[in-house]
Amino acid sequence: MNSLKELFQFMSERKRLWLAPIIIILLLLGLLIVFVEGSALAPFIYSVF
Repeated sequence: MNSLKELFQFMSERKRLWLAPIIIILLLLGLLIVFVEGSALAPFIYSVF
């Protein structure tokens, strides 16, 4: 949690808040791949990428 706090502090100090949506989308895609990996939807997710 400390690294996320530092990341958002860095972005707010350097006026790089436009990075937040990109980071959130990448994290959500990563979580989707991890959680769907063992399910029946896995072939469909991998074909998208």
